[in-house]
Order: sequence, then structure tokens, then C-alpha cells
Amino acid sequence: MRHLGLKLLVTCAGVAAVFCFATTVSATTWDMPTPYPDKTFHTQNISQFADDVAEATNGELKIKIHSAGSLFKHPEIKNAVRGRQVPVGEFFLSLLSNENAAFGADSQPFLATNYDDAEKLWAAQKPVITRLLEKQGLIPLFSVPWPPQGLYTKKAINTVDDLKGIKFRAYNATLEKFANLVGAAPTQVEVPDIPQAFATGRVEAMITSPSTGANSKAWDYITTYTDIQAWLPKNIVVVNQRAFRKLDQQTQEAVMEAAATAEQRGWEMSKKETATKTAILKDNGVKIVTPSAELMEGLKQVGAEMLKDWEKAAGNDGAKLLQAYR
Repeated sequence: MRHLGLKLLVTCAGVAAVFCFATTVSATTWDMPTPYPDKTFHTQNISQFADDVAEATNGELKIKIHSAGSLFKHPEIKNAVRGRQVPVGEFFLSLLSNENAAFGADSQPFLATNYDDAEKLWAAQKPVITRLLEKQGLIPLFSVPWPPQGLYTKKAINTVDDLKGIKFRAYNATLEKFANLVGAAPTQVEVPDIPQAFATGRVEAMITSPSTGANSKAWDYITTYTDIQAWLPKNIVVVNQRAFRKLDQQTQEAVMEAAATAEQRGWEMSKKETATKTAILKDNGVKIVTPSAELMEGLKQVGAEMLKDWEKAAGNDGAKLLQAYR
């Protein structure tokens, strides 16, 4: 009897071990590179997305986030997902403007300058973006905007001419062109390198969100934030088609449902971020300035010129996109 009990115990333990092993083997982990630090609201939203996916799949699909460019540098993330080095990743959408101008519609100066217009623009842009990404074996999961972009400088800027000769941070082709048109000198600088770039004199001004400004402690290197609300650029999260299709139907549906929730949540987080981070800039001594009429007139002229060039570059995709938006 004693031997029988021992044998039964060993058998049960073996079954349990096999069950645990099978559960471990069947679980899938996706490494996900993101370009921004953990405290950035985009990264926080993605972290919640990962938690939602894990919960909805009972831990069968886990997403491990590698933030702040720790796994792949920002410009490398899209191709890392495309090349199946990682199954999923986040990047700044208009970084792909050199591939097709349609990717940069949301970074066109003064085309969509508030959240309502930005949402309408995304509704018009999304079908075009989806088709372009599908050709590269990618599926868009969700996209979230940054707060409206403002102008950070070491001195007051009252007209466009005040920007001439200034070393200007450019994070994509559109902003590089903008800098050239206003007579500034564009320099490519990624978010983690902003403080050092200002400290060493590589850049003297930038257009970016209140979020990036507050997170990088802009008060340490600039004096003035001019609220020009130039555009609301977006980040996008994409997944490799093959990796996604390896998932069973139920898991695919869970991912897409979590993505839809993340997009809705992310837009609301962005709106709150605008007010919160602008207040932080002000509390730390940054002068929050309403732009002069002369400055805005000059900036909008530059924006109109850029939009004409963008329409030519974007071709039929751009024409359809703008027609749907307008």
C-alpha cells in the first residue's frame, strides 16, 4: 500500500511537470523595441497594451518592452520588425516620409493643428498607411499623437526672420525642410540626446511637444516656449504579418482588441499630457509665449509652401488623403 501511494505520488508529480512544461512551451513572448523612455506617455500606454494582451490571452502571449532605443535605435525599429528580428515595434510615423510622402501627412506644418482635425486626418491617412505597410509585410496596430508641437528657443522669436542662422533640431525630412525654408541650420538629434545637443551647442532651437520638452528638462537649456501648435505628429505600433498570423484566431482578436483600446486611451492621454507638461514647463521657469501675429503669418506661409511640395511628392496617395480629410 505504501509503495502504491508512493508510485501514485510520483506519477501525479510527473503529470504536473509535463503540464507545466507544456504550458511554458506554448506561451509566446514578443520582444518590442520602443524609442522613448519609460516615463513618456507613449511608453506607458504601450506598457498597458502589453498588460491587456497578457490578461486577455491568459499569459499565452507576453510582450516584453525594450524602451528608450535599448534594443534597436529609433531609425532601425521599422526594418527590425520588417526583417523579423522582432515581431512588433513602435516608431515615429513620419520617419518613413522618405519612403512615401503619405507617411508624413501628420507632420505637415499647420495642416491639422488641434486634436479634432488630427483625428480626421488620421481617419483619412490610415487606409493609405495600412496599404503601404502591408506591402512591406507589416500590419499597423494603433497610432497615437504627440501634443501640438511648439517652438523651444534660447531667446524670444517674434518673426520668422529671427530663426535665420539658428542651429535647429530636425527629427525627420519634413522638419529638415522646414528649417531650411526659415533659414535655420537643421541637425538630426534623437530625443535622448537633446540635452547634450543643446549643452554642446549642436542645436539652439527645436520644435517638439510639451511632453518631450518637460521630460528632457528643457528649462536647463532654453528660456522660451512659443505655443505655435504647428502639427500633431503620431507614433505608430506595427506588427510583422508572419508573426501575427502564427497566432491562433482568438489571440489575434485579443491583440487587435487591445490595440483599439490602446489607440483610444492614447489619444486621451495625449490631451491630458498637453496641459500637464505645459504647466510643468511654466512651473520650472520657462516663458510660455503666445506667438505674435507676424510670426504666425510667416510660419503659415512656409507651411502652405511645404504642403504644395508635399502634394506633388505624395502623388495619387496624397491627393486621395487630402480629399478625404477636407
